[in-house]
Amino acid sequence: MSATNLLELTTDEIVEFVEGLGQPAYRGRQLATWVYVKGTADFGAMTDLSRELRKELAGLAVVAPPEVAASRVSRDGSTKLDLRLADGRTIQSVVMPDGDRLTLCVSTQVGCGFGCAFCLTGTMGLVRNLTAGEIVGQVWAARATLPPGARLTHVVFMGMGEPLANYAATVKALRILIAPLGFGFSPRRITVSTVGLVRGLERLARENLRVNLAVSLHAATDEARSRLMPVNRGWGLDDLLAACRRFPLPVRQRMTFEYTLLDGVNDSTEDAQRLVRRLRGLRAKVNLIPFNEWPGATFRRPPPERIMAFQRALLDAGLTATIRWSKGEDVGAACGQLAS
Repeated sequence: MSATNLLELTTDEIVEFVEGLGQPAYRGRQLATWVYVKGTADFGAMTDLSRELRKELAGLAVVAPPEVAASRVSRDGSTKLDLRLADGRTIQSVVMPDGDRLTLCVSTQVGCGFGCAFCLTGTMGLVRNLTAGEIVGQVWAARATLPPGARLTHVVFMGMGEPLANYAATVKALRILIAPLGFGFSPRRITVSTVGLVRGLERLARENLRVNLAVSLHAATDEARSRLMPVNRGWGLDDLLAACRRFPLPVRQRMTFEYTLLDGVNDSTEDAQRLVRRLRGLRAKVNLIPFNEWPGATFRRPPPERIMAFQRALLDAGLTATIRWSKGEDVGAACGQLAS
C-alpha cells in the first residue's frame, strides 16, 4: 500500500486519518499544524507527537510537495518556479513581490484545454488535472524557497489550466488554503480566475468560500470573443454575465474582469464603450492586461497611448479600471506566458 501524501488531505481529513490510528483528535490537529502552518515534512521533527506515533506516521504517510526543478528570477524580482510532479510532468508557479504584498500564482492543470488564442499555455492542450495536493503543494514548495522573514500574502489561481474545469481539486485546495490549521489565508487574499465556465460559476456560488473571482472576458462582443476564446461558442457573453450577476459577492467585494489588450483586435475606444455597456449594473472592476508576447504569437501589444486611452474611456464611464503590467515578462513568467 502506498503512503498517504498528507498534502492531499484537508485538516479535518488529517484528524480522521490520525483517529484511524487510535489517536485522539487533538493529535490530528497537531499534525495538521506541523504540515501546513509550520511547513514541516519530517515526522521526526514533530516533537509534540509521541515517538511511537511519529514512527507509525513515517511508515504510513509522507509530506510530498512538487520538487523545485528550476527557478528563474526576473529583473522585477519575480521568481518563476518549474515544479516537477511525481509522474515527471512539470508545472509552473510564479512568486511576485509588490510592495508589502508577496503573491503566488498557482497552476491547476498540466496544460489547458481551452485554447485561448493569445495564451501560450493553451498551445499545450490539456495533459491532465492536478490533484488538490499538487495545487497546495505549490504553496508549500514556494514558501520553502523564501528568505527568512518573508511570507506569502496572496494566492491567485491564474497559472496553467482552468480552475473550474478541475473543480473538485480546486475547491478542496481552496478549503486547505483558508483553513485556520491549513495555510490560514484570508479568503479575501485568494483569487480564482476562470475563462467563464457558467456551470462552474454556478457550483462555486454555492460553496460559500468568499474568495475573489476574476473572469477572463477579453472582448465585449460574442463575435470577437469567440475568435479569441473558443469557450464562448458554448456559453456566450449574455449567459456568462448573467451568471456573474447571480454570483453572491460579499459586501464591499467586486468581481474582477480580465481584459487582455491586443493591438488592432480589441483595443479601440469603441471596444471600451461596448465593455462599459456589458458591465453596467455589475459590481465590477476591470484589469487591463497589455499583451505579453511569446514566440510564435500572432498578436502584438498595443502602443502605450492606446492602452491609456482605453483605460481612460472606462474611468470616464465610472468603471474602476487598472492596468496590470505583468510581472516576470523577461523570464516567461507573465500572464499568458506559462508553458512546460
